[in-house]
Amino acid sequence: MRFKLGCSLAYEVKEPTTFIFNVEVAQLRSLDIASESLTLAPDLARRVYVTPDLKNRYLGVNVQPGPFSLEYKAEVELTVVRADPETISETPVSELPLDILPFLLPSRFVSSDRLAAFAEAEFGHLPKGHRRVNAICNWIHDNIAYQRGASDGETTADESLLKRAGVCRDFAHLGAAFCRALGIPARFVSCYAYGLVPSDFHAVFEAYLDGRWWLFDATRQAHLDGLVRIGIGRDAAEIAFATPYGEMQSTGMEIRIDRADGGPEPAERTVDAISTEEPAPHAGAV
Repeated sequence: MRFKLGCSLAYEVKEPTTFIFNVEVAQLRSLDIASESLTLAPDLARRVYVTPDLKNRYLGVNVQPGPFSLEYKAEVELTVVRADPETISETPVSELPLDILPFLLPSRFVSSDRLAAFAEAEFGHLPKGHRRVNAICNWIHDNIAYQRGASDGETTADESLLKRAGVCRDFAHLGAAFCRALGIPARFVSCYAYGLVPSDFHAVFEAYLDGRWWLFDATRQAHLDGLVRIGIGRDAAEIAFATPYGEMQSTGMEIRIDRADGGPEPAERTVDAISTEEPAPHAGAV
């Protein structure tokens, strides 16, 4: 499907501040970028970096005090891989590529070590494979309230479980934590999400099953086959859409994604397993 997407970010900068942004769509084979533009006001010198393995795109800019804004626009063609969830099994830890190890270990916000006993008791008996990860998402959806303001940028997965409330970031951290606790590699994904209302930067996770990374969204708030990736990381700390080093205040934010042809949103949401990666014997995008 073809999408028009982007974001508008505005700030009042109080002192010289360095911003690191991660808002541009990832450079994947599954994403054909037909056009894109990124405008800064004022127009300042930029530093750019694309991670060689995960294809995350970072933009650095040094900003002096005063108003500052960023405008990003892109038109992309998203191609997804579909499969029957029943056919996707788990890869035993003994057979996992070793460079996937970072996505099997606890990280700053994905406290899988603290959730191991709970995950084993709740999900350890379930049939292994895509169905088990989907069952994890169903449990999170049914037992964790989607509640804005229930968490902050420092909330960990185990804290979300105790609070029984959170937002997409917390749902993704908790899903990844349960997976890692069960020996399933999982990684945090930031994206533009078709069907999400109101539109915002969205967070989901991917699990490594049968030699490929598969998408999961425990919030059930967007089309799984309409998630356009921005970044991949062990958790949200690695792919925040904006990381400022200095005193500033956000004064506006708008995120948008629509079908490029202006067509209506599909009434039904897919039940297929969805991947936007090539087969991945290694941790990075191929």
